[in-house]
Amino acid sequence: MMRVFTKMFWVIALVCLFPLLDNINGGGGGVMAFHKEYIHYQLTTTNNVDQLYRTGYHFQPKQNWINAPMYYKGYYHLFYQYNPKGAVWGNIVWAHSVSKDMINWIPLEPAIVPSKPFDKYGCWSGSTTILPGNKPVILYTGIIDLKPAPGHQVQNYAIPANYSDPLLREWIKPDDNPIVKPTSENVSSFRDPTTAWFNNGHWKMTVGSKHNKRGIVYLYRSRDFVKWTKAKHTLHDKKDTGMWECPDFFPVSTQGTNGVETSALMGGIKHVLKVSLDVTRFEYYTIGTYNTMKDKYYPDSTSVDGWAGLRYDYGNFYASKTFFDPVQKRRILWGWANESSTTAEDVAKGWAGIQLIPRMVWLDPSGKQLVQWPIHELKTLRGEKVHRRNVKLNKGDIVEVKGITAAQADVEASFKFSSLDEAETFDPKWSKLPAENLALEICGITGTKQGGLGPFGFLTLASNKLEEHTPVFFRIFKTTDNKHKILMCSDAKPSSLNKGTYRPSFAGFVDVDLSKKKLSLKSLIDHSVVESFGEGGKTVITSRVYPTLAVGKHAHLYLFNNGTETVTVDRLDAWSMKNPLLMN
Repeated sequence: MMRVFTKMFWVIALVCLFPLLDNINGGGGGVMAFHKEYIHYQLTTTNNVDQLYRTGYHFQPKQNWINAPMYYKGYYHLFYQYNPKGAVWGNIVWAHSVSKDMINWIPLEPAIVPSKPFDKYGCWSGSTTILPGNKPVILYTGIIDLKPAPGHQVQNYAIPANYSDPLLREWIKPDDNPIVKPTSENVSSFRDPTTAWFNNGHWKMTVGSKHNKRGIVYLYRSRDFVKWTKAKHTLHDKKDTGMWECPDFFPVSTQGTNGVETSALMGGIKHVLKVSLDVTRFEYYTIGTYNTMKDKYYPDSTSVDGWAGLRYDYGNFYASKTFFDPVQKRRILWGWANESSTTAEDVAKGWAGIQLIPRMVWLDPSGKQLVQWPIHELKTLRGEKVHRRNVKLNKGDIVEVKGITAAQADVEASFKFSSLDEAETFDPKWSKLPAENLALEICGITGTKQGGLGPFGFLTLASNKLEEHTPVFFRIFKTTDNKHKILMCSDAKPSSLNKGTYRPSFAGFVDVDLSKKKLSLKSLIDHSVVESFGEGGKTVITSRVYPTLAVGKHAHLYLFNNGTETVTVDRLDAWSMKNPLLMN
C-alpha cells in the first residue's frame, strides 16, 4: 500500500517565485513584491479551512499557501513551492506530488527542504532534467544569506537516493554544492535554473537575472553536470525589461502538434524563450532561432521582444514551466494562479494559490505564436452534458445554460455572425495607451457596454439577478485601414460584491481570419477560477474571482450578446465537472 504524507500545511506554486496581492497596506489590491515574509501570519492557520472558494478539479493544497514537472517511470511528478507554516510567503520548501494522469494527485514527503549551508535560508525555484540512463536531477536556487534582500542566491543540484523508486521519495543534496555561484552577477537577482539541454559535447542551462533594468538569461556549460562554466555572452538579454524570473527555453516543431524533447535540434525546429517579469508580474515569450555554434538565441522579427510581447495567458498566470512528455510526445505547460483575495482572507481560509489545468502547447501553423489546449485527460471528469444548436442572440439577450453545475463546469461554444459591418471603430486615441496593456485598457474602457459586433460570450459564476458575474467575451473592432481587431476579455470587475478583492479586467487580442465569420470560446469554471481559451487556444485568459452570491448551487451560467449585430451560437456543449478521486 502506498503511504502518503498527509500532515502537511500547504501553500502552492510551480517551483518558481510567486506574487501575493498586498491588500493589507492601503487595501487597494495592488501586486506586492512576493518575497516579503508575513511573519505575524506564519502560524495562524485555522482548522476550519474555508471551502467556499476551493476549486474542485484544479491542483490545490488541502491547507495553507502553495515547480518543476517531469515524467519518470510511469508517474508525472510535480514539485512545487510550499510554506509548511502558513498561507503566506515564507519558509519555502519543495513539496512533491505524483500522478498517473495529471488529474488525480497523491502527495508525498517534501523533496527538498533547507538543511545545508548552501540552502540554509530557502530552497527556491528550479527545474528538472533527465540525464542519460533515465536519471533525473533537480537544479534549484538556494538562499545562503538573507542579505541583500530578498536573499543571496546560488544554484544547487539534488539527485534521487534510489533511482529504482518510481515515486522518487527521497532526494540527496551532494556536498559539492553550490555548483554555480554569482561572481559579477547580481547576487540577489540570480535564480531559477532552467531544464538543461545537450549539444556540442556540453550540457547547457540558463539562470535568470538582471543588470540595472536589463533582463538577462546567463548561459552556463558543463560536461559532467557538476562543474559549470559561465559563457562569455548571455543566451539572450533585453534592455528595460527588468528582472527575468523563471526562464524557460525549449524547442517546438514547425509541423503538427507533437512536442519534441528539450535537446532536439533536427527536423524543423524553432525555439521559444519565456520569461516571467518581476516588475510587471506577467510573462512574455518570443519565438526564434537558436544558433548552436554561437550558443545564442535570436527572436524572430515577428516576435515582440519586450513587455508588449506575446503571453501564454493574459490573466492571472505566472511562474510557468513546460516539460516534454515522452510517452504521449507532447509538451505540457503548467502555470500558477495566485489569490486575488487579501492576505488576511488567505490566512482565514487557510490556503492560497492553485495550479492551473496542464495545457498542451505547440506552434501555430503561422509560426508566429503558440497555441494551448487543456490536456485530454481532463475529459474524464466530465459529467452531465448539455448540448444546444443554433441559439440566436439578439442585442441584449441573456440565455441561461441549465442542466449543469455552473460553479464547476466545462463549456465550449462556437459563435457565428452574418456580417462584419456593425464592428465598432477602433478609437485612434487608444494607440497612445501602453502597448503591453493595450487590450486590458480597452476592455476596462468598453467592458460589456452595448457595442456593434459584440460583446458576446459567457456570463460565468453569475448570481440570479446578475449582481455578480464574470463575463468572458469577444468584441470586434474595425481599424482605420479597414482591417479588424478581435478583443477577448475576462472581466472580473463585476465578479463580486466584496470590494476588498482585486477585480481586474484582463484581455488580449486574437489573431484570426474572420472570413468565416466565426469565433470559438471555451471556459473551465471552478468556483474561484475561470480559465478561458479563445479560438482554439490562440488567446488564453485566467481570472481568479470570489463571488459572495454566485457560489455553489447559487451560481449560474449564461450566454449573452450586447451588440447590435445578431450572433448565433452555432454549437454549445457544456458539462458538469466531477472532482478527481485523488487530490492531495
